[in-house]
Amino acid sequence: MTALGLPTHVRACLFDLDGVLTKTAVVHAAAWKEMFDAFLAERDGPGFRPFDPLTDYDEYVDGRPRADGVRTFLASRGITLPEGTDTDPPDADTVQGLGNRKNLLVLAKIRKEGVEAYPGSVRYAGAVRDAGLRRAVVSSSANCRDVLAAAGIEELFEVRIDGIVAKERGLPGKPHPDTFLAAAEELGVEPGQAAVFEDALAGMEAGRAGDFGYVVGVDRVGQAEALRRHGADTVVDDLADLLEDAK
Repeated sequence: MTALGLPTHVRACLFDLDGVLTKTAVVHAAAWKEMFDAFLAERDGPGFRPFDPLTDYDEYVDGRPRADGVRTFLASRGITLPEGTDTDPPDADTVQGLGNRKNLLVLAKIRKEGVEAYPGSVRYAGAVRDAGLRRAVVSSSANCRDVLAAAGIEELFEVRIDGIVAKERGLPGKPHPDTFLAAAEELGVEPGQAAVFEDALAGMEAGRAGDFGYVVGVDRVGQAEALRRHGADTVVDDLADLLEDAK
C-alpha cells in the first residue's frame, strides 16, 4: 500500500461528492424527507408512513440520479406515477415533478446553510494531487459544479462527471458503473487502475460492477458492514484516515 492507503497500481482517484467531499448528504436527506412526506401525507392521509432519512435514504435514493431515486422509493411503497418530463413544474405528481420539487428544496437549504467540505477529504484530495495521481468527481447531482465552487474545492479535480454530463451522454447512473467508467476514460486510465471513493450503497455496487482497482467506503452514518457487503474493499470514517501520517 502507498502513503495514500491505496494499492500501488492505482493511478487515479474517483470521488463521489455528497457525503464524501462535502457535508451535503444530510441536506439531501432532509430535502427528500420533506418532499416525500408532503406527497405521502396528501396521498395517504394522516396515517401515512413517513420517509426515513436513514434507512429509506440509504436504500432507495442515496447516490442515484434524482428521478431514479423517486422511482425506487415510490416502488418500495407500491406507488407508480407517470414519468412526466424534466420540465414538469414542482407541484406535478409525476416522477419528474417530484424530483424537481426535491431539487428546489435542496437548493433552498444550500443557499440558507451554505456548503462545507470535509477537512479530511480536502486534505486527502490535496495529497492525491501532490502525489501526481489523476482526480475526478463523479456525482449524480446536477448541482455538482455549483457545490464544488461554493465549497472552494473545484480546482482540486481535473474531471467532473455529474448529472448534467450523464444526461448529455446518456449514461445510466449508480448503481451502474457507467459514470465512473467515463471518468476513468477521461483521465486516461483503465478501471483497474482507478480507486472509487463512495459513501452510498449504490456507489459501492457501481464500483464493484465496474471492476475498479480499489473501492473505498466512507462511513458517515454507521453503515460500515453494509458498505462492505455492497462492495467496499476497505471502509474509513474519514478520508484522512487513509493517509500514512494519520496512522
